[in-house]
Amino acid sequence: MTTSSEPLRWGILSTGRIAATFARGVAASQTGRVVAVGSRSEASAESFAKTHGIERAHGSYDALLADPTVEAVYVATPHPQHCEWVVKACEAGKHVLCEKPIGLNHAEATVMAEAARAAGVLLMEAFMYRCHPQTERVAELVRTGAIGAVRVIEATFSFQVPFNAESRLWSNALGGGGILDVGGYPMSYARLIAGAATGRAFANPLKVTGAAHLHPETGIDVYAAATATFDQGIIARLACGVGVQQDSGVHIYGETGSIHVSSAYVFAKEPGNVEFTVRRNGADTETVTVQADRGLYTCEADAFATAVRAGARDVPACPVADTLGNLVALDAWRAAVGLTYETEKPETFTHTHKRRPLARRADAVMTYGEIPGVAKPVSRLVMGCDNQLTMPHAAAVWDDYYERGGNAFDTAWLYSGGLQEKLLGWWMKHRGVRDEVVVIGKGGHPPFCTPDAISKQLMTSLERLQTDHLDVYLLHRDNLDVPVGEWVDVLHEHAEAGRMTVFGGSNWTLERIKAANRYAKRKGRRPFSVLSNNLSLAEMKAEVWAGVVSCGDRASRRWLEKSGMTNLSWSSQARGYFVQADGRGGANGPDAAEVARCWDAEDNRERRARAEKLAREKGVKAINIAAAYVLHQPFPSFALIGPRQISETVSSLESLAVELTPKEVAWLALDRARR
Repeated sequence: MTTSSEPLRWGILSTGRIAATFARGVAASQTGRVVAVGSRSEASAESFAKTHGIERAHGSYDALLADPTVEAVYVATPHPQHCEWVVKACEAGKHVLCEKPIGLNHAEATVMAEAARAAGVLLMEAFMYRCHPQTERVAELVRTGAIGAVRVIEATFSFQVPFNAESRLWSNALGGGGILDVGGYPMSYARLIAGAATGRAFANPLKVTGAAHLHPETGIDVYAAATATFDQGIIARLACGVGVQQDSGVHIYGETGSIHVSSAYVFAKEPGNVEFTVRRNGADTETVTVQADRGLYTCEADAFATAVRAGARDVPACPVADTLGNLVALDAWRAAVGLTYETEKPETFTHTHKRRPLARRADAVMTYGEIPGVAKPVSRLVMGCDNQLTMPHAAAVWDDYYERGGNAFDTAWLYSGGLQEKLLGWWMKHRGVRDEVVVIGKGGHPPFCTPDAISKQLMTSLERLQTDHLDVYLLHRDNLDVPVGEWVDVLHEHAEAGRMTVFGGSNWTLERIKAANRYAKRKGRRPFSVLSNNLSLAEMKAEVWAGVVSCGDRASRRWLEKSGMTNLSWSSQARGYFVQADGRGGANGPDAAEVARCWDAEDNRERRARAEKLAREKGVKAINIAAAYVLHQPFPSFALIGPRQISETVSSLESLAVELTPKEVAWLALDRARR
């Protein structure tokens, strides 16, 4: 059994220049030692091991991860390979320190973060400067107000190397360019200082704008600049490049002074003093000397090993949440300058982030129900495809959902101007899963809500989705000026033609549904067999969007029970109303005002209090009780979820394990005073 005083046993994955630098850093450490190295060839591994006095050399990365003596792995491959090997290392039970950038984009980082969480191992992005006492001292001065309120941060990391299309710095296939290679440093430093200035460990920018010169041959950013805007009036001017030499460093300007760190990122590889300057308005410039008994990479190795031995969930100098925030900001920078790598485009995104075929997990907990007329079982939690705006983001969330047993996807002609349908279409094509999944599409949203309009929209949706039919088709809204018979006729026609399996209405009143089905029966047409209205434990008090309809009231629920009609509930968890402890769900988030406007009321606060009480008794969260309420209705009831990241899917899945009795369901809804 390993004790807290024993050195951490490192394995180094890859044998490049940065791997050698890290090996020397660990060699000078008192908290760790390198016991193994892995390379793609035996010769490279053996040469590296001999040079650095390492005991074992492995001729493959897999062999390194299988080495039982290795506790932690330093991943030093080119960054397009990081996600694959970080995930594999986590699954092998190894703690992981990964070179920066940890991934090509935020989506890859979320996949790695989930792998580490699930395996219970530590994950850190190797921003070594964060672990050095110089950085700690700069942040401390800002935090204690040495230069007054921070107003402007200038941070640059830029150098010039000759163009070489095969070099990783210039290659599109290898994620080249300045933003990913070195732009993460100034962005990370600015976020650190903005956080220190506002009483936090780090801060995420409210907005990122930018410009760049893209190489005409490879398309990567040769040099780039960005402006990041933070709260409390802080602005950061950032610059980076691989094709132009600039003065690299950090300037921090406050109301009463400034700090200049000339060597902010890659400095002091050996023990020794480092210096930066502080200038207070009206006073001479002061040189601050920081004593360091360890080199930069030794500081990094020690910080990581100390956190591992302490059983920490994060390395304080660079927690996973900080890493995720940095990638969000870098994604925004790249979007601002128009840089999307070829492998990130929908039509070429044939891989999974983990670089292995999609497969159902052995521990999948998804449960299923039936929609009459649909031959396939339907996952009770339906994936809402309306907020995944890039292929990497969509693939990360949808791959994970599918592997956890999810098979139902809800989208619409309207969403993101058609982008969501296009992304889902490419995802299904690349994964080869169209016959396994249930696709729920919608059309007919004002002002394009007529029978003629939805026929055109349906054909467009099928083209975008690259399929010949939808399993379920819903009218996104009702148009009361159109007689129900006209809606039934056009939907019946498309169903008979095989373009949809079953159809129904979203945000339709029960009276209109009943009228439509009376018409269908009288005329021998197919009926509306699916409803998609809001149903949540908290009753909707005001329209979330214009023209939406809830069926959460007692009378509607009774009709659904009597008729047996399936309901696919949107905003099934009341848009986060059950998350916040003050009962105003999302009160501190970006949608706070909308959540309060639509859901907050005396009866809903009582429902939330009951959900919290039952959650404590069952050892779950109130949000899980709220979702379970939707799933435990006495009629076919499915919950649409809209996770923006994998962690939200994981949280939603916990609801499936919650069992509620009919008495508990009635009590939660305030149908009963007592259980």
